[in-house]
Amino acid sequence: MELRVLNYFLAIAREENFTKAAQQLHVTQPTLSRQIADLEQELGVKLFVRSNHTIALTEDGMLLKRRAQEILSLADKTKQDFLQKDEALSGVISIGSGEFRSTEYLAKIIAQFRKKYPKVTYEIYSGNAINIRDYIERGLLDIGLMSEPVDMRKYNFVNMPVKEQWGLFVPDDSPLSTKERISPEDLKGLSIVTATGDFNQSRIGKWLGEYKDQVEIAASANLPYNEAVLAKENIGVMLSINLNCIYENLRFIPLYPSLEVATVLGWKKEQVFSSTTTAFIDFAMQYLKGISNDK
Repeated sequence: MELRVLNYFLAIAREENFTKAAQQLHVTQPTLSRQIADLEQELGVKLFVRSNHTIALTEDGMLLKRRAQEILSLADKTKQDFLQKDEALSGVISIGSGEFRSTEYLAKIIAQFRKKYPKVTYEIYSGNAINIRDYIERGLLDIGLMSEPVDMRKYNFVNMPVKEQWGLFVPDDSPLSTKERISPEDLKGLSIVTATGDFNQSRIGKWLGEYKDQVEIAASANLPYNEAVLAKENIGVMLSINLNCIYENLRFIPLYPSLEVATVLGWKKEQVFSSTTTAFIDFAMQYLKGISNDK
């Protein structure tokens, strides 16, 4: 029984689909199917119940899943112990991040981790929560800084120490620019530019309440900077979170009732990470715990 095959098995159990698991593992589906068939023959049991579109673990499969997680975790821990013996961790950590105020804390974590492990490098992917979750699911990202809600069945995560505040960015010459806060009624009949997503089910859609059908979505974008460019051309007022950025000729006014959203640093459950990524996750959790204790 090889560690590589156990890793294959866990990927299939996690994805509940041979094709998705093969894509994540960068192997062909026939190769993956053959490896699992050989593993079932070696153990003398069936590990999966197969249907037209999905697969599920058998009782024996669930037992092997627990044992495989323990075996791979111990193997990775052993490797990590040797790698960290001379504090020579290296490699690349792939991190997805939305544009948030809490990104500042992610940068602080990276800066402190670099002091300890200067040979580690980072790939930062900017996107919204949908993009980042998709990339994590596909194995293209290790960790993601995302807005809540987060599916606790799929992800482990740690909360970031600041909340993101929603508000309206309006041109300096707008009649709304003199207001100290913006209510749903203030947006009646206006065109707006806001984040990409299902508007009716979004936080903004719910905040607008009865006025939801009395605004026009002129444009949507997945990053605030693009929204600001559209707003400066008077395509619509910009509904977005406050990043403490200065957009020329645009003024931020908070919403009332106040609308805030929490963010988390999350990673996929039961994922087998490199020792470097594991060390970074542990470091981030301790760093953020320290901030929480200080507060």
